[in-house]
Amino acid sequence: MAILAKEGTRVIVQGITGREAASFTKDMIAYGTKVVAGVTPGKKGQSVHGVPVFDTVRQALREHPADASVISVPPGLVKGAACESLDNGIKLLVVVSERVPRRDTIEIIEMANARGARVIGPNTLGLISPGIIKLGMAGGPVDDVRKAYMPGPVGIASRSGGMTTEVANLLTTQGIGQSTCVGIGGDPVVGSNFLDLIPLFDSDPETKAVVLFSEPGGVIEERLADYVTEKEVKLPIVAFIAGRFVDEMPGVRFGHAATIVEGDQGSARGKVARLREAGIHVAESFSDIARIVAGFI
Repeated sequence: MAILAKEGTRVIVQGITGREAASFTKDMIAYGTKVVAGVTPGKKGQSVHGVPVFDTVRQALREHPADASVISVPPGLVKGAACESLDNGIKLLVVVSERVPRRDTIEIIEMANARGARVIGPNTLGLISPGIIKLGMAGGPVDDVRKAYMPGPVGIASRSGGMTTEVANLLTTQGIGQSTCVGIGGDPVVGSNFLDLIPLFDSDPETKAVVLFSEPGGVIEERLADYVTEKEVKLPIVAFIAGRFVDEMPGVRFGHAATIVEGDQGSARGKVARLREAGIHVAESFSDIARIVAGFI
């Protein structure tokens, strides 16, 4: 069973006439995603890969009801695009745009929470439930997606969009399929982080284990460890913390914008210790992930 989006989820693309959006729209359609409409102000009447384009979300939904929106617009326009979708009842936003002002992201998340909607990103490649649906750029072209991903019982959540695919490919080569794979986004503020996604995976009867790909910076892993302990989460979680060398190189920046370390807080060393205390399995090397996961399925 997929989390977040499922077979039959109807999708609009905001900014669909842009080069990047037109490209991933083609890939989504090829994978079987139901892209029903696109939105670019001033471009009503055009079409992109057979998808009709409208000036506003309201116009698009009037003719083509939808459940989710993939947003690919300039960073300064993301807030307006997201609010337009939320105001018109869209319940899942996947924001692939980068460099969105933090204040705008916070306001989008607050608005989504008030409306019972969920945000993935900003600065995400999207998500994919293998064999079911693909939203955004996750996995790249459809032929690559079909090689790297396969349906199965393991969920993936990753700060890095590219490493989402690398983890999936590692599992696939060992015959281990995936349920839903989410690039949470590399920005300091994102709509759905590890702490938000683990309860969804935990409530999915077909997800038997979850892999987290993490990096130094932030405290969400420590907060996740607290959650797992307090709620006595039984779902096996396997974490890999990239960039451990950063602990030995003060002042060196690694990875995404969220990679901000203050003393031990947010350090790879601190994350590893806290996750292990909570019973979360931490892989020492990337290749260890598949071996550890195989023990749970």
